[in-house]
Amino acid sequence: MSRLILGGIVCCLLLRTAHTIPACAQDDEDCRESRMHPDFFSDRGRLTAQSRIAGEDNTEYWLDQGKQFVKEKLHTPPNQNIAKNVIMFLGDGMGITTHSAARNLLGGEEKSLYFETFPHTGLSRTYNVDKIVPDSASTATAYLCGVKAIGGTIGVSGRVDRTDCLQSPNVTNHVNSIAKWALDAGKSAGVVTTTRITHASPAGVYAHVADRNWENDREVKGDCGADSIVQDIAYQLMHGEVGSKLSVILGGGRREFVDSNLYANGIRSDGRNLIEEYKQQNSRNAYVETLDELNSLNITQVDRLLGLFQDSHMLYHLETTEQSNQPTLAELTRKSIEFLSRNDEGYFIFIEGGRIDHGHHNTYARLALDETLEFAKAIQIARELTNETDTLIVVTADHSHAMTYSGYAVRGNDIFGRAPSKGSDGQPYMTLSYANGPSYEKFYDVEKHERRDPTTLIKGAPRDAFPSTIPLDSETHGGDDVAVFASGPWAHLFTGVYDQNTIPHMMAYASCVGNGLKACSTES
Repeated sequence: MSRLILGGIVCCLLLRTAHTIPACAQDDEDCRESRMHPDFFSDRGRLTAQSRIAGEDNTEYWLDQGKQFVKEKLHTPPNQNIAKNVIMFLGDGMGITTHSAARNLLGGEEKSLYFETFPHTGLSRTYNVDKIVPDSASTATAYLCGVKAIGGTIGVSGRVDRTDCLQSPNVTNHVNSIAKWALDAGKSAGVVTTTRITHASPAGVYAHVADRNWENDREVKGDCGADSIVQDIAYQLMHGEVGSKLSVILGGGRREFVDSNLYANGIRSDGRNLIEEYKQQNSRNAYVETLDELNSLNITQVDRLLGLFQDSHMLYHLETTEQSNQPTLAELTRKSIEFLSRNDEGYFIFIEGGRIDHGHHNTYARLALDETLEFAKAIQIARELTNETDTLIVVTADHSHAMTYSGYAVRGNDIFGRAPSKGSDGQPYMTLSYANGPSYEKFYDVEKHERRDPTTLIKGAPRDAFPSTIPLDSETHGGDDVAVFASGPWAHLFTGVYDQNTIPHMMAYASCVGNGLKACSTES
């Protein structure tokens, strides 16, 4: 009897071992994957009732979901009205991985960020003239001006190399944004961002420069000399052909507009205070620096609105307090739309969630994903304040990032938590990590040539750095396509896969501005 019992035990152990670590044929990839990631299979039973949605284990749940989606598509006819208004939202650095991961913060992977519910989507190819992976300057030239250009340049053609001081001011090299096309058609225009208002993305609305760093005259002089005729970005915003006509200008970057001798945090060197110059141009030009001032503004008594809420970039949403007195992107969006809606001819406005990008560059995944949620809130406000019959809203990103979202985590797992399995070195790894970035040495002991346990280093703070594989001072952009979401007149044009510079041409077609094809023209 004892031999039978012992034999049974041995048999069970062998069967259990064979199930957990199967013997794999050389060409059996599925088998080898199960050996490499055994936790993927063992975790199936650990899906908790809390993270499981009622009905998900039933076939009909998923069949009904698919049928409902088809039904919604069948009842979404193309909107071929003329777009009186166009609102372009730009999530800087918001690649598909970013907004996919951010859904977890809404309560689960099955959730949707507001803009993901838009009826029409496409993919935009983001490369520029000289680089496979672009920066935010050349991409701004593409999605605002309709022209791909050299990395680091803004509002100029591909004939202008970065830091080309001679070709930068040559107007024959300048390309105009859809904001100018809208102004020429009698519409109003504006720009809103959570970065410096002179930063690469918002500058694409109004500036023409060979280097994105030329935000103030001191930077221009450093590259081009004291006698250069190149106008810096802040100057172009206040006195340029497009910048001087923008009705709404809201963001950070106060330091770029004031001489260092006139303001302690100013960094200009030309003795000018461009903010005061703006205020003196017209008594109906309003200027605000706080949320309280913005809220108390009577827009019926104002022709133009300039708001600069920080000396540099605006604070991350997670790091603001009541004492910060800084508006959210949603609050800036609401005020801007209310202000611009006074023009019966309509408007174009560019609204950027710019600090998604900054969070990623530092591998601060919590900050980047929270900024993504704030971005989504602003888009919802915009759609609620406008009508799909006459307002086109386009949401996209300029480029992606090197953040990865992997590891077979159980449904309902904290997106900022560890993956269930461990690396071959015996150390755990996180669901989110970066291909490169400044956090390399935090998580890798260079002297011992081994990884540190990331779960002991990530504490739940907003500025938790997440692991990176390659050491760099700043994490890089990614070259993968980015999503485009559209709602409103001619939103169906934005489906498919297309180069990024196509985007303003489609917006122009829908709103009948510019010199290209127009929905209101019989020649279309």
